Amino acid sequence: MSSHLEVWTPSGRELIPLADERVTIGKAPTNLVALVHDQTVSRLHAVLENLGSAWSLRDVGSRNGTFVNGEKIGHERVLRSGDEVRVGNSRLVFWDNRSTGDTALADATVSAEPVAQAPRLTPRELDVVLALCRPLVSGDPFPEPASVRRLATELVVTEAAVKQHLQNLYDKFAVPADGDRRVRLANEALRRGAVTLAMLRGQV
Repeated sequence: MSSHLEVWTPSGRELIPLADERVTIGKAPTNLVALVHDQTVSRLHAVLENLGSAWSLRDVGSRNGTFVNGEKIGHERVLRSGDEVRVGNSRLVFWDNRSTGDTALADATVSAEPVAQAPRLTPRELDVVLALCRPLVSGDPFPEPASVRRLATELVVTEAAVKQHLQNLYDKFAVPADGDRRVRLANEALRRGAVTLAMLRGQV
């Protein structure tokens, strides 16, 4: 599949291929992306539409709004691969393999396996990624990756050192320079298996 949504649910992670021209997201079971477990999602919350060369996301008058990379969208938003979408308390990540060149999921519909090999990380870089991603398992309905200040405090280093480690990680994971790079880095690290939910919960 060329494009898919990574959907995080209480039971784990699902990959949903975007094969139709129009994909609905909502609490009602009739939606292609049916978030029936999330009472904060409207019955019909948002719509993804295939524009040919890209996908756009539109909120359709939901109660709690639709967010892309932490920013509430008021109009149609063209998505880029790696964008994090929030609807209610649910987290989704949009992946477009046409832009990433990743074809490992071409025949997959639901999987929990990493879709690309993670780059080799130094022990300190792994510490930074783990600290960056740890808020995602905090139970907060709208978790954000850790800030530079929080990372510096947790790792007992300077903010300048954290920024240098993050820059190295952006390069290794090929995170584009625009948008919220920490969100994209956290999503890439989870998607490619550099960190796992078990690692974040201290189970390994």
